[in-house]
Amino acid sequence: MKMKVLTILFSIALSINAAAQRYDYVQQGEFGVTLGAAHYFGDINTRAALNRPKPALGVFFRKQFGNYVGMRIAAHYAQVGYSDTYSKNDYQKTRNLSFNSNIWEIAVQGDFNFFKFVPGDPDHLFTPYVTLGAGIFTYDPYAYLDGKKEFLRPLGTEGQVIGYKGRKQYNTMAFCFPLGAGVKYNINDKMNLSFEVSQRFTTTDYLDDVSTTYIGATRFAALPNGQPSTAGLLQDRSYELDPNNILGVEGRQRGFSKQRDQYIFAEIGISFNISSYKCPPAN
Repeated sequence: MKMKVLTILFSIALSINAAAQRYDYVQQGEFGVTLGAAHYFGDINTRAALNRPKPALGVFFRKQFGNYVGMRIAAHYAQVGYSDTYSKNDYQKTRNLSFNSNIWEIAVQGDFNFFKFVPGDPDHLFTPYVTLGAGIFTYDPYAYLDGKKEFLRPLGTEGQVIGYKGRKQYNTMAFCFPLGAGVKYNINDKMNLSFEVSQRFTTTDYLDDVSTTYIGATRFAALPNGQPSTAGLLQDRSYELDPNNILGVEGRQRGFSKQRDQYIFAEIGISFNISSYKCPPAN
């Protein structure tokens, strides 16, 4: 009988000790990788369509400040692009512009959990969260002409190279402001799984090389053989669909400069916890 009592007491003691160890667990932070899709919104994708996603991947480190708040530094590589071909607007279809660009981004974000999140604690393994921050990214739009890749910024498709009406070359580096939400689940003491969607508001309207008005084909000097230059051919591509219906008349709207371009990430992430245990107080 005494042996049974001792066995029960010993089992209870082990359970209490395990629980104590569990609640003494402290998540200092985590590092991880993300993989997903990116999409662009702007002068060529004016209706925020999500029909042409491109790959995105990232790495991050998050420092935890308790069970609800963390600060993250993250780096991303993504591809974005779109074409007037996919538009439902007749004017945009006739405009016939397109672009692609690689994006390299680094950002600092604050993450705020809705629920207490404690890896290894079965009562606190899951939480939705919101995130916001600021970052910087590089981009360099390009398009294809007769199968050849042509970077658009050096061409000055809206008159930047010749200084038309004071227009200057745009910078291929800009600021971004991530804002998003996600969910996070603790798989075990060491690993977490997450899914996040975050919008990037930017300070540029030239992610797609489209912003203001046409300057007219005659503003672009022809080649020595009399043929149109690459810049002249890429600033207005409506001629490819109908040579008798050219949109690129000087002063006609080409883009909408009052609204900045944006892009969005939807990603799955896996992370690895950096943890410690609180030492019991000395007797």
